[in-house]
Amino acid sequence: MTRVAAIDCGTNSIRLLVADVDPATGELVDLDRRMTIVRLGQGVDRTGRLAPEALERTFAACRDYAAVIKEHGAERLRFVATSASRDAENRDEFVRGVVDILGVEPEVITGDQEAEFSFTGATKELAEHDHLPKPYLVVDIGGGSTEFVVGEEHVRAARSVDIGCVRMTERHLVRGGAVSDPPSEEQIAAMRADIEAALDLAEESVPLRAARTLVGLAGSVTTVSAIAQELPEYDSTRIHHSRISHDRVREITEWLLRSTHAERAAVPSMHPGRVDVIAAGALVLLAIMERIGAQEVVVSEHDILDGIAFKVAEAAEEGMRGD
Repeated sequence: MTRVAAIDCGTNSIRLLVADVDPATGELVDLDRRMTIVRLGQGVDRTGRLAPEALERTFAACRDYAAVIKEHGAERLRFVATSASRDAENRDEFVRGVVDILGVEPEVITGDQEAEFSFTGATKELAEHDHLPKPYLVVDIGGGSTEFVVGEEHVRAARSVDIGCVRMTERHLVRGGAVSDPPSEEQIAAMRADIEAALDLAEESVPLRAARTLVGLAGSVTTVSAIAQELPEYDSTRIHHSRISHDRVREITEWLLRSTHAERAAVPSMHPGRVDVIAAGALVLLAIMERIGAQEVVVSEHDILDGIAFKVAEAAEEGMRGD
């Protein structure tokens, strides 16, 4: 087992995993897994730049994570940055700050790389579940983008499109500087049309309808699962590998779209940072399920972070063999 750390910095959140990993067997033992909502992508869709306050929130989280990594004595660290920092004109400022705090350069990966990591993390342990038919369609609904990956043991096709919960909220549900509470039918229809157009793009290169099992990743999907199960608090052990029916996803999405901020904030399993963006994320999930005719989604707490950790451990093993 190799002790590694992986950081995934997305549009809405930054997450850390410290784990002992055996890449040969696919075994991964969590030592510390945490998430901080930093909204790095705040306003990027509109301005093309990372906001100073968003950078400071992200750097504060990095300082916290540096202490955790040191405490656990992780041998290697890999920091992956996704959609928001791909799009920003001032991403060099972001890179310099991360290097100063953590001593590693963030890899601003492509959507295709993001998809590969997500698929590895989500499916490595699903091989044990023989009753889940292949191929899998792994969908990672992030803040700025959604990754679609079809494959069996390995990726067959992948595509990233710009329909994340933060991007859709900012593009369609904000009026006068505030999120509509609740949104109008016209706003919902415009967002739905945007999502459908992005699904058309995804289908140009990924055979979405070939999938036999839909696997959903990231905060929008896990929050829908928590709501579906009426959990008294967020419980990753209850959420991991839960199955949510299409009808239940539709019911929850319709409620989220007509609810107020206060009603969503009162959901006990809802992270405060997701209150304003969860409706858009749930609508993305529902549209995907309807597009491919999925009767259920298998929810995974293991995602891009786990995929990064496996890759770090594999690189460490190869390095030791090389030595």
